[in-house]
Amino acid sequence: GGVGSFAAEALARSGIGHLVLVDHDLVSVTNINRQIHANHRTIGKSKVKIMGDRILDINPEAQVETFQLFYPGDNPEKLVRAEYDYIVDAIDTVSSKIELIVRSKAKDIPIISCMGTGNKLDPSQLKIADIYQTTVCPLARIMRRELKKRGISELTVVFSTEKPLVPIKTANSTGESGIDDYRTNRQVPGSIAFVPSAAGLLIAGHVVRNLIRTSN
Repeated sequence: GGVGSFAAEALARSGIGHLVLVDHDLVSVTNINRQIHANHRTIGKSKVKIMGDRILDINPEAQVETFQLFYPGDNPEKLVRAEYDYIVDAIDTVSSKIELIVRSKAKDIPIISCMGTGNKLDPSQLKIADIYQTTVCPLARIMRRELKKRGISELTVVFSTEKPLVPIKTANSTGESGIDDYRTNRQVPGSIAFVPSAAGLLIAGHVVRNLIRTSN
């Protein structure tokens, strides 16, 4: 999506040579304003296939695995493997986010999770912090509550301190996954090019820095 596509491309351009991409969706015209792989030539095509091809154009020697499914699918063990160096959670469905986080923690795999980037206009208010230090973000509030129930004591996240704006119109629009289970009145958030992309780049930078630190 808007966060994950920018994170994946930044990781590829930073020399990460093995990436696993998971997304069930096809490119929609409503994705063009914020997703790096979305344009009129890619509408209707698999997001993971298009993103995988972009990564191979950047680095033909990269190893890219793609899974066109809605996480966790039928076999989450196949998707969350102990040998991973890092996991990026850019899912916008609460139940799937929680499943991925709990499974990653159980396998002791480092993970960074993105909170809400919809209804925001100021990328400078994005921050990296522990989930229990977050404020303002409605998704982060729900995640704090649900993770506490499950005994998750820490989680690195990207979140925004900007107060969410109210979209003028949501007709003919869909969320990153099309499922909006944490939003008030099930209203699809408005989106803009420069907030989810900035979140994705922050995530990629955090991952690369941590990989460098742990490899030394």
